Amino acid sequence: MSNRNPYAATSSEPRYEKPKKSRKGLWILLGLLLAVVIIVGAVLGGVLGSRASKKNNDSNSHDNAGGSGNNGGASSGAHASNFPTGTKGADSGNTALPSLVSFWATNRAVETQTGANGQVFLPIATDTYMNPGYATGTFTSGLAAPTHVASPGTNGAWPADDTQVSRSSIRPHPRIIAPKYKWDALKNGLIAGDPYFSFWNATIVANASSYLGGATVTYVTDGGLDGSGILDVAREIKLRIKNLGYAWQITGNRAYVDHAWDELNNAATGSNFGPNDNTRWNPQGHFLDTAEMTAAFAIGYDWMYDAWSDSQKETIRNAIVNNGLNWGINALTTATSYGWWTGTSPGRGNQLIDGNWNCVCNGGLILGALAISGDDTTNASQQILELAPADAQANCFKGAYDDGTWAETANYWYFGTTGAAEMVSALTTAYGDDSGLAASNPGWSLTSLFHIYVTGMTSLFNYGDHGPNKYSSTANSLLLWGSIFNRPLYTLFQRDRYDASEPYSMFWYDPTVEGAWWNGLAIDANFNDTRGAWATARTSWTDNSGVYWAMKSSELSNHQAHGDLDCGDFVLDALGQRWAGEYGSGQYLSPGYFDSDANQTSQRWTYYRKRTEGQNTILVNYQNQLVGAKPVNKFESTGTTQGAAPSLNIESSDSALFVTDMSSAYTSTTKRGIRFVNGRKQVLLQDEVAAPTGQDVMWRMQTNATVTLNGDTQATLTLGGQTLVANIVQSQPAGLKDSPAGVVDPVPAPGNDPVTVLVIDNTAGGQTNIQVLFTPQWPGESLGTSVNNVALDQWNLGSH
Repeated sequence: MSNRNPYAATSSEPRYEKPKKSRKGLWILLGLLLAVVIIVGAVLGGVLGSRASKKNNDSNSHDNAGGSGNNGGASSGAHASNFPTGTKGADSGNTALPSLVSFWATNRAVETQTGANGQVFLPIATDTYMNPGYATGTFTSGLAAPTHVASPGTNGAWPADDTQVSRSSIRPHPRIIAPKYKWDALKNGLIAGDPYFSFWNATIVANASSYLGGATVTYVTDGGLDGSGILDVAREIKLRIKNLGYAWQITGNRAYVDHAWDELNNAATGSNFGPNDNTRWNPQGHFLDTAEMTAAFAIGYDWMYDAWSDSQKETIRNAIVNNGLNWGINALTTATSYGWWTGTSPGRGNQLIDGNWNCVCNGGLILGALAISGDDTTNASQQILELAPADAQANCFKGAYDDGTWAETANYWYFGTTGAAEMVSALTTAYGDDSGLAASNPGWSLTSLFHIYVTGMTSLFNYGDHGPNKYSSTANSLLLWGSIFNRPLYTLFQRDRYDASEPYSMFWYDPTVEGAWWNGLAIDANFNDTRGAWATARTSWTDNSGVYWAMKSSELSNHQAHGDLDCGDFVLDALGQRWAGEYGSGQYLSPGYFDSDANQTSQRWTYYRKRTEGQNTILVNYQNQLVGAKPVNKFESTGTTQGAAPSLNIESSDSALFVTDMSSAYTSTTKRGIRFVNGRKQVLLQDEVAAPTGQDVMWRMQTNATVTLNGDTQATLTLGGQTLVANIVQSQPAGLKDSPAGVVDPVPAPGNDPVTVLVIDNTAGGQTNIQVLFTPQWPGESLGTSVNNVALDQWNLGSH
């Protein structure tokens, strides 16, 4: 069996799942968020291996983003505005805000419903990236700082838990995430008394209903069992079982149980569902498949426990033990190649696996063990409950750095935090405590802030790999962390997101939160843990047409082989468009794609999307950045916070800046800075490079925009009906201005959409200074192209 450990020196095989094409009937949860941020373009320079198409790598597209519409009234007397809106997603998927407008068309009560605590549905629409849109204006009624209602109304809060549980007295079924007292409360008034509960409930039941009468999930391997295995299959089954179990509990309709049984029985005993033995869930080839399938069976067993016959329970229970838990025990206690993900587990070694694999694998095993505890006569469940939480604490819960940044990428945060939330929630509901997991790392309480800030005006700052289909890996862990860490901000932020309509939200959401999540939240942030350092600034939390920039300059290794060689990489949003974007994942099945990221000669760094050439940064002498880089950064901000009003007034002196000395990533002195100028209406990007004479210095920016060159120093970019102008305002040597300001760089590759790479190229090398001013073409604005010429070492808030 192949070694699946990405840190193995000779490993050249893919370890994670290949991005898949979106298929009708799948819920590509993060898909719509990723579609434009991941600029899928041609791959340059003799890259080895195949490359997935745009749909393969995006796991999404904006094809299902609809037009505009007047979406009804907002609260507090605000006027609704025309806003681009999304349409309902795949039938089997959970959708929330994307279907907001179409849902309101037939459910007008939700639009204007006032909850038991006076709460209202704050978003008035969604934009084409599925971000919530808010009414504009200076009104503040109902938009207090995030807090909790002091005296909740009838059906306005969760009742007290009427069951005493402990390590010696586990909760009766249902016990995983969704205890009986919460089911009862939902049915007895909470759903009717809260507009968010009401909307999510309707969406989940509709999604569950869409499965009825349809086929079960088909067994399909992706790249073979040693490739990405049956991960998509396992995650789709898990998604379905969650929806079906929820719908049965809420409606009592036996049809949901019957279809759930068809799914579970097929995956446990079906003649066309993998090998007819205990390897049918692919533990030796790709343990993630086993973990997600175990979680699916656990939820099915627990949430529908009272609906199963004894023989059905036995079938489900045997599958959990034989196909899941026993393999987990082996992985956690012996030196098996398929158990590399256990990391620092006793007897396994000391390699930290602080990423999504450890979270998802331990989470699935813990759910399976909790589900059958008390019914299991094999002792497998007890062994898992003794082993897995400790392993998760030593690995998974190290996934958040001290500042909250996720150790892998902004997208792999979804998988890791979902797995972590499942195990924390399930342990708590079953036993009354989470074995100290959530509190074991102070950075864990901040990782929700990381997610909030890494979300731009359009989509994520999507550096590194974006990963496979999300299915039921959502950002809804924010609802749980909001309660655990007493941060109503997290809950208020996530409840407005389009992925909130899924079963976990119905139990993690605290209906007593109130206020506006943006009230009092700084619009800039510096995440300064050197392992994943980055910074970001914006013009508003509520105006999606505003400006957002983010820049990353951190250590380049130890990101679970998901990062890029990308010191100085940046994204830029303005006017509702992403102008400088990211490619995201390459083809996961390419040879050596998951070779160690700490090796300068890793085959991973030969792929365009992973090497320095494919990033929005400086390329010197056509060479990759050095994997041992340790950039030194500086961040300053005027400290602006948004108040209660959705509209934020920016002063002319308001600014933020980020400067990085990334010389350690090169063989020459290389510095870069980004900042707002002119009251945050324009963005200045400045580079200072001291390269040896004759070494090419190339400035590169990847964009989906159509580029028109206006002489040698100006480029006009158009995208989505909007315009951005890029001007070279200063350059040294003078001849640099004569270099093309932009070229259509990539050679189109089959199945890929072409991307324009804006390039400024100093082929002579030597001292190279470049200032590029980005000016969004705001309606009615005429902005100049002159900025102060100040060395990066002298940048401060008053220098421009």
